[in-house]
Amino acid sequence: MSSDKSPVKTICPYCGVGCGIQVMEGDEPGDMRFVPWGDAPVNEGSICIKGGAATEVVDHEDRLTDPLIKEDGEFREATWEEAFDLIVSEMERIREAYGPDGMGFFGSSKTMNEENYLIQKLARRYGTNQVDNCTRMCHASTVWALRTSLGMGAMTNSMADLREAADVFWIQGANPGEQHPIANSQYFRQAVLEGATVVQVDPHANKTTRSFDIEETDRHMHLQLTPGTDIPLLNVVLKTILENHEEHPEEGWLDEAFIEDRTEGFEHLKETLADFDREAAAEECGVPLSDIERAAETYAMADNAAIFTGMGMSQHACGVDNVQNEINLALITGNVGRPGTGVNPLRGQNNVQGTCDVGAMPNVLPGYQLVDDDEARESVEDVWGFEVPDEPGLTNVEISHAIGDSVFGLYVMGENPIMSEPDGNATERRFREDLEFLCVQDIFLTETAELADVVLPATTWAERDGTVTNTDRRVQRMRGVHKVHENTRHDLDILCEVGTRLFGEGFDFDGPEDVFEELREVCPIMHGMTYDRLGEEGIHWPCYEPGDEGDQYLYEDAFETENGLGNIEGVVHQEPEETPDEEYPLVLTTARLEEHYNTGTMSRRSPTLSRQHPENFVDVHPNDAERYGIEDGDYVKLKSRRGEITVRADVTEDIKEGVVWTTPHFAAASANRLTNDVLDERAKIPEYKAAAAEIEVGVEPADDAAGDD
Repeated sequence: MSSDKSPVKTICPYCGVGCGIQVMEGDEPGDMRFVPWGDAPVNEGSICIKGGAATEVVDHEDRLTDPLIKEDGEFREATWEEAFDLIVSEMERIREAYGPDGMGFFGSSKTMNEENYLIQKLARRYGTNQVDNCTRMCHASTVWALRTSLGMGAMTNSMADLREAADVFWIQGANPGEQHPIANSQYFRQAVLEGATVVQVDPHANKTTRSFDIEETDRHMHLQLTPGTDIPLLNVVLKTILENHEEHPEEGWLDEAFIEDRTEGFEHLKETLADFDREAAAEECGVPLSDIERAAETYAMADNAAIFTGMGMSQHACGVDNVQNEINLALITGNVGRPGTGVNPLRGQNNVQGTCDVGAMPNVLPGYQLVDDDEARESVEDVWGFEVPDEPGLTNVEISHAIGDSVFGLYVMGENPIMSEPDGNATERRFREDLEFLCVQDIFLTETAELADVVLPATTWAERDGTVTNTDRRVQRMRGVHKVHENTRHDLDILCEVGTRLFGEGFDFDGPEDVFEELREVCPIMHGMTYDRLGEEGIHWPCYEPGDEGDQYLYEDAFETENGLGNIEGVVHQEPEETPDEEYPLVLTTARLEEHYNTGTMSRRSPTLSRQHPENFVDVHPNDAERYGIEDGDYVKLKSRRGEITVRADVTEDIKEGVVWTTPHFAAASANRLTNDVLDERAKIPEYKAAAAEIEVGVEPADDAAGDD
């Protein structure tokens, strides 16, 4: 950690692109400012509005500066000694009364690899695998499908090789123009200017759509489908490719050699699509069949075609099948295992990839080693010196559902489940009424922290050191400037203290590099990395041995499956759990904004980021607005079976008729007060992207419409 006033190179704390920035201490205590890092490896000096404003919250007036303990329903300032005593005594009480599975642990994709490694180790030393992180809310289904069918739950390729080699970018359920702006401008848009084509599949026209409307360029297609119809649309694409290859095999719609040598399950896909009606499916999707056929030809005929997938695909009860169908498309055309190809999830937070990599999930240990694999578990136990439970634990949403039944205590690091989990009203009731003990460590008194029994003041991203892993598997170092508030503590130091007080040994680390050394010992995909080797460039995993340079792209020769083959599996359409009816005739879908970030804990406190969107809104199609009698700018009540929020109506053709679109960023008006908590059976991800909804007109704006804390 640096204490002088020269710029310190670190990584932006927002999305998963992993942009390098510099932070410099200002003239006043606590003042920090952003400085461009011109030759940063990912972004080459460019930065989006969030990265440029990231330092605005480091010394915000709302920062937690002392531990808080709740007594008689009110917080009082406490000493660290009091706070640790309470945490240890309550965790010991819960384990004695209910067993170790009476506690749950939430890691954070806003904290570093070392800190998430420690919280999952803490949970397992406590005796439970009930540790999870926010990937359960965003890409759990993506990780599941990629691991099962290809071998690793991450981007198959690097952003650099994709920009240089891809002819076609298939972007489905992702909006990089707003959610990954530097990836969109530096990589996707630049590639289009140089001759590449983009196929965008999304229910909502957005900044991504408009970023490719380049003069004298027609290399962009937007397939604006109805929410929840991704499988039938991709099945139209797949059957179009199969039929055309059968009629014109010389044109090479399929890669027969790749299918024969590198995959299994192709016959199952053909059987699944044998009686598939392309015309009926296109009508169900709300997209002209000819447009889907043109997109299919564009992808199939490319020399190198890359798929990018986002939460519009993963956040469904059929999320695993959604992503599997993207994998099917890549495998039958041979678009995996070389530069410019693959299936590439755009991860939402700056360390959501790393949080999974280091084992902060209930079913895997560091490096995606399964907890029910005896050999993997024993290899980790040899280093840790204690036994690890051999049964997967509950996921974070399952933990929330189990509060009051089998879960009675919760340790939350840097997450805000009251706002991030679906059916937020029910989640809040369980936390408020049925949780016996809640510990939260964070930088602000979030909506979740307000319900806690003890709150621990942590340091921000700009004040501490560690590593994070970006969306294309690049492990990079973050470097802190100095600690702003004297009585705050680093997340890593807090976890070490709690672990030492609970267990006496195993948590005595001399800083983040010392933790990283143990992490790489038990995490095969990071075994060859050291802080010195990471330097300023970082290294892509897998990096198995010292000296390895890391892999820019995966699966050149074989997949990391048991038999080395990629898995093709036909899937069929599954309607969302809720579909429009007489009472709730609209389809509600949700997404994020460029200026804001997830639950808004940081972005809503940034003057720069709040200026454009100080409050939530709902996009309504003009035909729906006319039917309801809504004028642009009117306040309406948006309702589902789980709750209601008051928001401003934006009348726009960006959304399809019969569909409404809003965001989760604003506390009182969060979309997640309305979203459905039904889960994908395998990945346990909630169905955020489709719910039945209704609008009530003639309402006044709520006093807290902006959702200020």
